[in-house]
Amino acid sequence: MSAGVPVLEIGGSHVTAAMVSPSTGVVEGVHRAGLDSKADADSIIGELCAAARQLPLARGLAVALPGPFDFAAGVAWYQLDKFASLYGHDLGQSLRERLGLDQVIFLNDAEAFTVGEWSAGELRGLDRCAGITIGTGIGSAFLANGRAIRTGDTVPPGGELYRTTHNGRPLEDWISARAILNRYAELLGSPLPRSTGVKEIAELARAGDEKAKGALVGAFQDLSDALVPWLERFGATRVVLGGSISGAFDVVADVFPFPVSATADTEHSALIGAAAHYQRSTGSGN
Repeated sequence: MSAGVPVLEIGGSHVTAAMVSPSTGVVEGVHRAGLDSKADADSIIGELCAAARQLPLARGLAVALPGPFDFAAGVAWYQLDKFASLYGHDLGQSLRERLGLDQVIFLNDAEAFTVGEWSAGELRGLDRCAGITIGTGIGSAFLANGRAIRTGDTVPPGGELYRTTHNGRPLEDWISARAILNRYAELLGSPLPRSTGVKEIAELARAGDEKAKGALVGAFQDLSDALVPWLERFGATRVVLGGSISGAFDVVADVFPFPVSATADTEHSALIGAAAHYQRSTGSGN
């Protein structure tokens, strides 16, 4: 397990550590642990370090995580709910000091996912393509020859679709776990049980519940409508969907007027993409 790049993939409730070879797509020594994103900063950093110590760290560390985050500086800017205790914290410095590392390279998790899909998945080798992750929020990346484009008028601000609006409201009001749950509750005309999530709504839709299907189709139709202009401007020839909600793709596939598919493995794609970014950033082999 000494070959490859050590990677952490951080989500709102988990952290995954693995050794990754970006050139072959091989992911080894996977260690996944729960993560309390509402804990104090010291506890969160301690959990991240515990996961990282499962790996050989002589070459530094690649970290894929959600924004808002200054990925170049390694500083967190979370304000609401998850990871709020890290606001303004130099996470890069903390990880380097606690783990004895020379370098920690950060990457947006949606970008890591998309680069991973370009390296070893649904987008392999395409000139221009896009990846969209859907969960508690929406993430995105637009790639040209495997590299993320974040500036210019052919992509959303920063390449981040969540910063755009749709029908006068933030896009995440239309397509996110919260949006789908709200839409289904409105169609039912009653509050949902606490145990209901998007996975359960998708299962109901597959079983013939038309309101459940309507909630999903409506949300993904809004995503499609919001995406089309950007895909046309950017010249993307294919889109891959990731994140927890991409599991409902079979219910909504017909709404998309462009080539699109769901990933076979969101977590491994993000790990591979983070390793590829580390390799590019440091000029190292694997």
